[in-house]
Amino acid sequence: MDPKKIEAVQNWPRPTSTTEIQSFLSLGGYYRWFVEGFSSISTPLTKLTQKGALFKWSDECETRFQKLKTVFITAPVLVLPIGLGSYTVYCDALHIGLGEVLVQDGRVIAYLFQ
Repeated sequence: MDPKKIEAVQNWPRPTSTTEIQSFLSLGGYYRWFVEGFSSISTPLTKLTQKGALFKWSDECETRFQKLKTVFITAPVLVLPIGLGSYTVYCDALHIGLGEVLVQDGRVIAYLFQ
């Protein structure tokens, strides 16, 4: 993990508008595959971006915002594969490369970024 990127996320200021929330969640859009329960965690923030929604930052929004910042900068703990269980590979192509995750029975085995 790049220390400059970690610092940027740690110092990300609390959003004060819908546009700022969308910017933060777009960062999370890439990581959503790597964060268990991403959509559940981000729900209060996502609701603030809905058309016609009144922007009111609550304690719940602050808690979820801080939780997402933490999971974005924390390296996950990987596990060893077990026997001949079934595997799933998730892939995501970006302008700068390709990201892949190897999962066995809901547990992340490996990440690969090219």
